[in-house]
Amino acid sequence: MRKYWHVINTGIQNMMVYRVNFLFRAAFGIIPLMATIYLWRKIYEGKEVGSSVAGYSLAGMISYYLLVTIVDALTAVNEDDWQIATDIKDGNISQFLLKPIDYLTYRFCLFVAGRFIYVAVALIPVGLFIYYLRTFFVGPVDLPTFVLFLFSVALTAVLQFLMSFTMALLAFWVLEVSTFIFILFALEYIAGGHLFPLDILPPVVSKVLNFTPFPYQLFFPVSIYLGQTSGSAIWRGLIIQTFWVVIFYFVARFVWSRGIKKYSAVGG
Repeated sequence: MRKYWHVINTGIQNMMVYRVNFLFRAAFGIIPLMATIYLWRKIYEGKEVGSSVAGYSLAGMISYYLLVTIVDALTAVNEDDWQIATDIKDGNISQFLLKPIDYLTYRFCLFVAGRFIYVAVALIPVGLFIYYLRTFFVGPVDLPTFVLFLFSVALTAVLQFLMSFTMALLAFWVLEVSTFIFILFALEYIAGGHLFPLDILPPVVSKVLNFTPFPYQLFFPVSIYLGQTSGSAIWRGLIIQTFWVVIFYFVARFVWSRGIKKYSAVGG
């Protein structure tokens, strides 16, 4: 395992080069977040004091989007899929086929390193913004719920990575995977809870989405923190989330094994 710790260490050093880029990305990412929060504040202004939308008070709704920003910073894939596709197209994976290094584990180590640096840099603008809205930010229901929230966030990060890794492996068969990556991103953005809490959807639609992997990429851990998901629903959701992680792990392994059989590289 020491070689993978070395990969993480090297990845952290490489990602430090982009720390200013990460800072500006996190800072400018707050602008649409501010617009969304102000929109919901206007919506709640037209309602009675203490009223709620789909079980969310104004503080709960604002906290939802703040938590979305935090979870997204911790778990989002940052160009890893593009880099994997490029490695395949340019023949860079040949070196991994001749060494005792598992490419999936190697890429996951780089993903962890990238998230570590991004979170460290984004902590400044995001932390200041959360402090500015601290009166609206609600805390977790209790300590056990917070622990389950952290566990779900970890599963979310693994699921995000495995889905992106699998999608990038399509580069074994097609020259350009950008269309597939954008389609996956659009589905994640809409069905994952980026735009709005999935609770506000019709119950039938919400229940159907709960059996897909998308809510577990963002919405589910946030709903645990806010107490929107509680009791047996938490454990059911964690089981489904773990199921999708296992499924995409084996799918990634299967697609990799089939893709390697089609892979060819020339040159020296």
